[in-house]
Amino acid sequence: MRNMDIIEILKNGGIGIFPTDTLYGLVGSALNPSVVERIYKVRKRSDGKPFIVLIHEIKDLESFGILIQSEEVKTAQTYWPGPVSIILPCDNPQFEYLHRGTKSIAFRLPADIELHNFLKETGPLVAPSANTEGNPPALTIEEAKNYFEDEVDFYVDEGKKEALPSKILKIVGSSVTTLR
Repeated sequence: MRNMDIIEILKNGGIGIFPTDTLYGLVGSALNPSVVERIYKVRKRSDGKPFIVLIHEIKDLESFGILIQSEEVKTAQTYWPGPVSIILPCDNPQFEYLHRGTKSIAFRLPADIELHNFLKETGPLVAPSANTEGNPPALTIEEAKNYFEDEVDFYVDEGKKEALPSKILKIVGSSVTTLR
C-alpha cells in the first residue's frame, strides 16, 4: 500500500498499524473524536489513559488550544525533535476525548524524516503502541495482526521494530519530571 493511499484512509477516519520513530503504533487522526474512540475500543484500553499524539511541528500544538509561546512549550523544544513524548497542560474541554479528564496530553515531535513528512500530510495522529492493553508491544506486523486481525484498515510492514518506547516527560512551567 502506498503512503498516499494510507494518508487518504487516515483523513477519512481510518486506523491502522504504522511504524513510528520508536515502535509500531496503532494510528488514527487525533483531531477526530470517533477515530480516537475506535482506537480505544480496538486496543481494549482503559478509558482514563490518554494516548500519545504525534505532531509534525510545534505549530500543531495550536490545534489543541496550546499556546506555543507558553513556558512549557519553550521547555519542550529543548527535547524535540526526538523519541521523547512530553505531557503538556490542555484543559480545553473540546479535547476531553484525548485528555480523558487529566487536562493534559502527551505529544511527540519525531526526528525521523519520513515520519515527519508523513505527519505533514496526515495532521496529528494518536499513536499508542500496537498491542492490546496489558500485552507487550508488537515488534512485527505478524504480532500486530495477532492482536488486531481485521479490526484495522491497513498494516505497514517495516520489518522488526526493536526500539524502546519513547521517554515520557511531564512539563509544568519550566519544571520537568521523567515518568518513563
